[in-house]
Amino acid sequence: MPFSETRNTTRWIIIFISFLIISLILWNTYTFFQIFKNEERLKMNIWANAQKTIINADEYTELDLPLEITNSNTSVPVMLVMYGKIINSKNVPDHIMNDKKESMSFLNNLKNENEPINIEYAPGKFQQIYYGNSALINKLKYYPVALLLIIFLFGALIYNFYKSTKMATQNKLWAGMAKETAHQIGTPLSSLIGWVEILKTEEIDQSITAEIEKDIDRLQTITDRFSKIGSVPVLEAKDIVAETLNTFKYLQSRFSKQVEFSFHTPNEPILAMLNPTLYSWTIENLIKNAIDAMKGKGILDLQIEQDAHSVKINIKDSGTGIPKKQFKTIFEPGFTTKKRGWGLGLSLTKRIVEEYHNGKIKVLHSEIGKGTTFQVSINKKI
Repeated sequence: MPFSETRNTTRWIIIFISFLIISLILWNTYTFFQIFKNEERLKMNIWANAQKTIINADEYTELDLPLEITNSNTSVPVMLVMYGKIINSKNVPDHIMNDKKESMSFLNNLKNENEPINIEYAPGKFQQIYYGNSALINKLKYYPVALLLIIFLFGALIYNFYKSTKMATQNKLWAGMAKETAHQIGTPLSSLIGWVEILKTEEIDQSITAEIEKDIDRLQTITDRFSKIGSVPVLEAKDIVAETLNTFKYLQSRFSKQVEFSFHTPNEPILAMLNPTLYSWTIENLIKNAIDAMKGKGILDLQIEQDAHSVKINIKDSGTGIPKKQFKTIFEPGFTTKKRGWGLGLSLTKRIVEEYHNGKIKVLHSEIGKGTTFQVSINKKI
């Protein structure tokens, strides 16, 4: 039997045994509850007989024992009723007995808890004793609920642990695949570099080889990105304006002229701790996402602003917009509105910005049919 099947079988056996133990505990609790209820009923019958003896007593009746029995009840609330009227009570708060409405409401609660005990104090004449549950019974009654709550919380803890373990395993798998992809790309990339050097020796327009070299450099950058997945990136003090502009211009030259690009930035360098390769990936993902939202036609504006502590990169498009309820879910792995793709672009972008650069990324503004503005905030190097 494969290891995964054995593990699943073991898991289901553990779950079955857990449910069996829970069922036994609940059944045992219910049994104890019924035993205590029956014992309490027996005590109340004795209490009722003592009450009957007191009611029918004359000058020759010995009342020491009946009085001791009635006084021994210190926990069970009792109401003595005759012809629908409350004539006496025991262990019922005074403020309830002093209010007719509250006392009748309390009596109705007692009627719902236990069957009354009838006292025939004279032939054909009856009084009813209504009693509630003692504090012990009430605690025992809520014990299964508390037990189920604990079990639920324990189950939620196990589920979260299992989910986090599964996600960690998936992350390791994706990191391994990314590194292997980078390794596989490296071989043909080295060959392409060699062919470009050969082309340079031929009588070929140098602008062609220059463009090929740019694309080879891009492939090397992509390879470097994939090789860094799963590793702790090295951050360097870089001019974030220049780094952003390099990626922006590269993408601008390779997209349709139907996309109108604009770039607004301060006229001075802004230093921030960056990993150039991963930061470039962030800007590229956001720009490509914006162009996809515009279906390859529209206005894309990138603005860089700064305050005393941080630099903010705003990427605005004139695309379809994002509903407000999706402002956070779009950064979750697997979320996509495209027919193709795995929905990893914005998820990776968020991870690069927040986990690797200690920054923030959010949807700053979006309006359906008018466009969206994403904002990346990264701390300046002070």
